[in-house]
Amino acid sequence: MPITIKEITALETYSVRHVVLRVGRPLEECALDGDDLSTTFHLGAFDGDLHVGVATFLKSEAVDLPISFPAETTYYQMRGMGVVPDHQGKGIGAYLVTQGIRRLKELNIDVLWFNARIKAVPFYERLGFTSYGEPFEVKNIGTHYKMYAAL
Repeated sequence: MPITIKEITALETYSVRHVVLRVGRPLEECALDGDDLSTTFHLGAFDGDLHVGVATFLKSEAVDLPISFPAETTYYQMRGMGVVPDHQGKGIGAYLVTQGIRRLKELNIDVLWFNARIKAVPFYERLGFTSYGEPFEVKNIGTHYKMYAAL
């Protein structure tokens, strides 16, 4: 059965966020700042009825990027992207990200940026994102790099 991507609610992201991004942490830590803003959207990946992946896209202010963009540039941040372990390595994460980018382009968004776990940097580089800055620690989560792409 093919993977389908559809818009979901913030609450519906928790089942995947918890087993992928907040392993061993309380369920309430799956809530992310900005989850419920009207400009935020959440995508879910489904293998039939099984919810296997998520990605959240939030409208953002200008960020500290390594290159300059015009003042009118629009930004979004991706957060909470993950695919359940037994479905990783099957292209589902790439499909989620590319479908998010498709939607952002429809909204005329110029730049997508995010904080990537160090082990995910090569995955995002294959999708055309660039890492920048020094690695940094996210409490209880691990080492991250900032990444971005002009859309």
